Amino acid sequence: MDDQQRANDKAPPPLLRNRDFLLLWQGSAVSGLGSNASSVAYPLLVLALTGSPVDAGLTGFVAALPQLLFQLPAGALIDRWDRKRAMIWCDILRGLAIGSIALALLAGRLYLPHILVVGFLEGTLTVGFRIAASAAVPNVVHRSQLALALSRNEARARGAAMLGQPLGGVLFGLGRAVPFLFDALSYLVSLGTLLLIRKDFQVERGTRRERMRTEIAEGISWLWRQPFLRATTFLIAGSNLLFQALFLVVIVIARGHGGSSAAIGVMFGVAAVGGVLGSLVAPALERRLSMKVVVIGANWAWALLVPVLLLVHDPYLIGAVYALMCFVGPVWNVVISAYQLAAAPDHIRGRVIGAAGMVALGAIPLGSLVGGLLLSWIGASTSVWVLAGWMAFLAVVATVSPAVRDAPSLAGAQALRQDPVPAG
Repeated sequence: MDDQQRANDKAPPPLLRNRDFLLLWQGSAVSGLGSNASSVAYPLLVLALTGSPVDAGLTGFVAALPQLLFQLPAGALIDRWDRKRAMIWCDILRGLAIGSIALALLAGRLYLPHILVVGFLEGTLTVGFRIAASAAVPNVVHRSQLALALSRNEARARGAAMLGQPLGGVLFGLGRAVPFLFDALSYLVSLGTLLLIRKDFQVERGTRRERMRTEIAEGISWLWRQPFLRATTFLIAGSNLLFQALFLVVIVIARGHGGSSAAIGVMFGVAAVGGVLGSLVAPALERRLSMKVVVIGANWAWALLVPVLLLVHDPYLIGAVYALMCFVGPVWNVVISAYQLAAAPDHIRGRVIGAAGMVALGAIPLGSLVGGLLLSWIGASTSVWVLAGWMAFLAVVATVSPAVRDAPSLAGAQALRQDPVPAG
């Protein structure tokens, strides 16, 4: 038994006294706030520079493209490299990239190709950082506190979105370069906290290396051989498609009921509060509910809530219904992520996260396309019924799935900690 394992077996201090976790949490919270601020500023900047909605849409697409392209190779590289060092370099390069936009703006020499390159580079580095940070959590906290740590991370992400997006609009109003300077400084804060963390982000690894393709296949093969994780990965992809399509549909519905831009902003702010509250109660629900109940219950809750959007007409009431849907999401995320991190062996954890992320996050751009097509073909009200039918289908699949009905427990995840059979 190595020193890391012996330390992990001791009675842990409260999570709020875990210095390394707090440093990791605080640095990621600040950089998440900056990233959300600049995510709002990007389309505003492109519209101000070119006046073209097509260019603004292209910028968002290019920035999101790495989420689909690089999950698998990033996971393999994170399993090869020192995770903390990789995160440090990601912060340095992201800060330099986003800082170059601010400097070009101040010099009056910013052009669309520059914005596209920076967006793609920042998106690529963010994929690597996210996988490394997720894979590191079981090495920073005691395994009995894994679900609690993930719920705090979930609250951090949702809180950063709730505060950062309005902040981005305010900062852009102060000056076009201001939100990008703020984002660059946020990466500097994250870098500083990483440098102060003492714990290693991975267990000791062997020196054996396979071809990249073989190592990627190894992670995919491990994930595919876990029936529960395989089923829930595809269910997550299906619900991600729903929510991305529903996002646009909800905006159109609110507009149709006379909602102003400010009211729509408040509507999503209310929804974000639901997500934050859900992330705070997730650990308590995780202890009281089985994973089967969480998976089946979450899917049926979403299926029943989607049609309610047609029964309310005030944008703030629409936001309240949306908040209930957002409340359920963190409970699902914490339970499934905790099991995935606890079950996956440390040396392939990055590849497992990358493989699951490619499926789950790859559905998001498809959801945007589906939402736009449904609105143009059949209108907002009928689109809601189509999306409700899709969610009901997913709920039925979750209910009848043998893998979900025989869902293991989080406590039993350690039984899966075994060397994977090499694939390829």
